[in-house]
Amino acid sequence: MDDRARLESRAVELMKNSDFGEEAVRVNRTIVELAPQNERAWTRLGRCLMEQRQFDTAIEALRTALSLNASNTVATNLLNEVRKRRALTPTAAERATTGFTAREFAVLETHPPADACAALRSRIELLFDAINATSIAARIVEARQRRGAASTKVFHANSCHAGGPGHIQAFHHGGRWEPQFNLGWFAPPHMPGCMRIGIGFNTANGGGDPDRARGQEQVLHYLERFQRTIAKSWRGELARWLAGNAGFLQIGADPPSQTLQPQQAVDWLINCRNAAALEWVFVGRWLFLDRPDAAAIMRDRATLASSVDDTFRALFPLWVSAYGGAD
Repeated sequence: MDDRARLESRAVELMKNSDFGEEAVRVNRTIVELAPQNERAWTRLGRCLMEQRQFDTAIEALRTALSLNASNTVATNLLNEVRKRRALTPTAAERATTGFTAREFAVLETHPPADACAALRSRIELLFDAINATSIAARIVEARQRRGAASTKVFHANSCHAGGPGHIQAFHHGGRWEPQFNLGWFAPPHMPGCMRIGIGFNTANGGGDPDRARGQEQVLHYLERFQRTIAKSWRGELARWLAGNAGFLQIGADPPSQTLQPQQAVDWLINCRNAAALEWVFVGRWLFLDRPDAAAIMRDRATLASSVDDTFRALFPLWVSAYGGAD
């Protein structure tokens, strides 16, 4: 038996014993140096490097295996797994952050929505705690309590919900059929990494909520109040706020409407008459991961909470007018 055959035999033996340690890495690396077209050795090497938490080099090995055989399902599955593990393993710099970075958005991109929500829940709930401590949160709670709501916080631990692929969101406790103070996180394939902060109207009557027909009628009524307030006294003010705060509409499940100029967005919002069919209407601030200033805001929890506070505070008069309270 020649050296290459002995190495191959040893590599297979180590794999069968689930031994992915240093010897396995060394043996498979030697094989691919001697036989660069050996896709099985590249695949084994990728698995070993993944288990050694050398994620970047594991990805390189698995990509090499797939370049030799695109139908290698083992390498494909391992590549998906190593990307997930890399997303969940912060670097030293990432461990120092308290908000949302490329790592958190990678978790959202690579995991099913429910799993991403579970993985990010503790980080989101710490953001909730910071927001709940603000004075605008107290005003929101007071306004809702005047209308009979029993909640003592804006966001509860169960305020975070999984959406579709690449999307999770949070809305104020009890706000399904109300104008929602809403936070949303997005990643591919839904849209590029970004976060929304503002007021949303969920006009769909689907889902498992009780009394859906009455609930939809209620939220449409709130939206009409919202529109009347803007038309009466907020047309110019809202346009100025949108222009100065990276504010955009989101209509249905589409990405934010960045092509609409602020005044056009306000006019569209005032004149919308088919909200039930659209199922979702949102106005607020958007933070995009590929913009350094926005990424810096999202990276730090305190800075992000301050941005949420500023946004909710600016939009609070519109919200309270739509909700029907007096402030």
